[in-house]
Amino acid sequence: MTHVDRTDKRTDVRTPVTLFVDYDGAEDFLGDYTENLSRGGTFVLTGRELDVDAQIKLVLSFPGLLAPISVEGVVRWTRAGEQPGVGIEFLDGAGRDRLASIVDRIERRDAGVVSRVLAVLVVEDNPHIAQLIQDGLEATGRRDPHGDLAFTVASVGDGAAALQLLRVQHFDVAIVDLYLPVVNGSSVIHQARRELGLVALPIIAVSGGGEKARQVAIEAGATTFLDKPMRLRSMIHSIRELTKLAEGVP
Repeated sequence: MTHVDRTDKRTDVRTPVTLFVDYDGAEDFLGDYTENLSRGGTFVLTGRELDVDAQIKLVLSFPGLLAPISVEGVVRWTRAGEQPGVGIEFLDGAGRDRLASIVDRIERRDAGVVSRVLAVLVVEDNPHIAQLIQDGLEATGRRDPHGDLAFTVASVGDGAAALQLLRVQHFDVAIVDLYLPVVNGSSVIHQARRELGLVALPIIAVSGGGEKARQVAIEAGATTFLDKPMRLRSMIHSIRELTKLAEGVP
C-alpha cells in the first residue's frame, strides 16, 4: 500500500530531509512491512522534489504507536506525474534494526509499544465543532499521559448518515449531538439501541438544551450527557470511564 508524506523539514545539506509517513492504523503499517519495509525500503507519495542519492530520515507512525519509528535511507528513484513520489532504500543501522525488532511487539499489541485505539463516531452538524472534537481527541491521544489510549475519529453531519455508518462499521464510542438535520439525535440513539442492537455501545449525548435535553437523551438510551459548550477534558474523562464500564473493567 502507498503512503503519503504529510510534512517535511527544510534542512541544510549536512542533515537528511525528514519525511513523515502516517499509516491509518497498526494493520496498515504491518501490511506495508510485510510487502515493502521488511525488504529494506518503500515508496512514499510526496510532492517534495528530491534528488536521487539524497539522504532521507523516514519517520513512521500510526494511531496508537507510542513512539514513532525513525529509519535512515537514501532516495534511489523518483516518480513524477499525478502521484509523484520517491523510492527509498533503508541504510543498515540502529533504525533499521529497531524497525525489525519492533514489528513483533506491534503484532502482539505490546502495551509498551502500542496503546489501545478507540474508534469514535462524532455526529455533529456544525463542521467547526466536529473538527475541534476530532483534532482534540487525536491530539490528546498522541500526548496521553497514561500512554494507554489513542483515537481514530469519523464524523458525520446528520442523523441518517450516522445510522448508516453504525450499520456497517464498528465504533467503541459515539458522541451524538441531539439537534441534527434529517434524523435528530434522540432518534439516532433510540434506533441504535432498539433497531441496530447496539445496547453496549457507550453513547455520549451532547446539547446546549440544559436539563430538558439531558432527560430526552437519557430516555432515548444515551449512556451519559454533556452540556455544550463541552470541555475536552470532560469528554476524555467520560470516554475513558465509559469504555472501562463497557469492558467490565473496575
